[in-house]
Amino acid sequence: MSDKKAQTRERILAAATAALIQRGPAEPSVGEVMGAAGLTVGGFYAHFESKDALMLEAFRQLLGRRRSLLKQLDNDLPAQERRALAAAFYLSRKHRDSQDDGCPLPSSLGEISRLPDSFRACLAEHLELMVADLAGSPDEADKALADLALMVGGLAIARALGEGELSDRVLRAAKSAVI
Repeated sequence: MSDKKAQTRERILAAATAALIQRGPAEPSVGEVMGAAGLTVGGFYAHFESKDALMLEAFRQLLGRRRSLLKQLDNDLPAQERRALAAAFYLSRKHRDSQDDGCPLPSSLGEISRLPDSFRACLAEHLELMVADLAGSPDEADKALADLALMVGGLAIARALGEGELSDRVLRAAKSAVI
């Protein structure tokens, strides 16, 4: 792939990523994503075979970035402390209010069952990898999975509420349940 084509593909993915974080993978149109990338719809199929292929790649990249952030936590810490640190970041106002690089799960989970199975497989793979990173041992896998579910649910509710005291309370309550 030429450098120019690769750069254009990355612009499209960046626009898709922003749309996915804010509104999930189903709602944004190809025209909207291409317009946000500063391109015309006509060039889309030179880079992706379908809207689903684009959104799946954006979803996969975003989830990979989330796991990369988690890998920055000190592996020498006990698993519970790593989960508490992850929750402190994940359930923060900054992450709740992020428009560009937040977790896509709160805006995407309700749609995944209506999308191609590849989205469900991507989600399952991500969760398994996250659990493995956060559990520390097989005995803690269910606790790590429960903490992940609590974090995603807490963030989803806080984002739905927007900025404000109740939203902040949701973040604090979810965070304290993980810690």
